[in-house]
Amino acid sequence: MRLLHVYFSLTRSMTMGVRAACFDADGRIFLVRHSYVGGWHMPGGGLEHNEAAEEALVKELREEGNLRIIGKPQLVQVYFNKKVTKRDHVVFYRATVEQTTPRPPDWEISDSGFFSLDSLPEGTTEATHRRIAELRGEQQSGRHW
Repeated sequence: MRLLHVYFSLTRSMTMGVRAACFDADGRIFLVRHSYVGGWHMPGGGLEHNEAAEEALVKELREEGNLRIIGKPQLVQVYFNKKVTKRDHVVFYRATVEQTTPRPPDWEISDSGFFSLDSLPEGTTEATHRRIAELRGEQQSGRHW
């Protein structure tokens, strides 16, 4: 992961990614566990050159969860993520989704699934907990991921 950020710092002046809180019809949230970084996260990924944020979101949700967005995703916030570099931003959405087929594990996504907000898996990241609390109105939205 660190090598990717070094590469991006040499080829891009700023990095930008998308993530989404993806809810199914039962109100459960979809989370993924990557093979290359610890914890359970909301799905998402980086924007490529000439790619709009919503286009990247559609692509990433399909790749990471076989998810299809129902309706239009709601833009929640753009966060500054200074944990890895001092140039990264995350465009965060809320989306209602359906899973077209179960997502089998592979080299990138080691596990994934829908979870009740009251029963998140052990290892859910602090950033994921903060975003959920913000969406539920339990805490004020921050500026940093």
